[in-house]
Amino acid sequence: MNIFNKSQDIKKGTCIRLDGKLYFCIDFLHVKPGKGNTIMRTTLKDVVSGNVLERRFNIGEALEDVRVERRPFQFSYAEGEELHFLNQETWDDVVIARDMITGVDYMKESDIVDVVSDADTETILYAEMPVKTVLKITYTEPGEKGNTATNATKPATVETGATVRVPLFINEGELIEVDTRDGSYVNRAK
Repeated sequence: MNIFNKSQDIKKGTCIRLDGKLYFCIDFLHVKPGKGNTIMRTTLKDVVSGNVLERRFNIGEALEDVRVERRPFQFSYAEGEELHFLNQETWDDVVIARDMITGVDYMKESDIVDVVSDADTETILYAEMPVKTVLKITYTEPGEKGNTATNATKPATVETGATVRVPLFINEGELIEVDTRDGSYVNRAK
């Protein structure tokens, strides 16, 4: 069953089907030009490729709405490029491809991710790590005491194998908070 909404109903987070692809609205703006009809300017993100596009709709234009569900899944283990997760509601084992997960380089065993799926077909669209995660540093050059005034950084390997740029005073074995969207150091974890 296809549900059609009007273009003026679009808001941030709305998922629509356009030209056979799924898009999430990441920004929108009602524009009333001096002459003519009001239009809806939107910024849409392709669910699969992550490409962003600008699209204008006339007010009242019918759009195919896609119902999406967000569910917590717990990361169990990796098997090559396939990652196994436990659905926290049904306890089913679900396999998600590595390239469908944002922040995958900072994911460790038992982390909870948000899995977004099409409610009608139950197809998994993508999964995302929480914005911040705490990781242990497994290797970095020894820290330098008193070197906190500069913005100088050094590479540090974290427990997932990813490399994060950290301040010079951070040492091996410390816990740090990392932004999973870009892999940047946030601060020391308590």
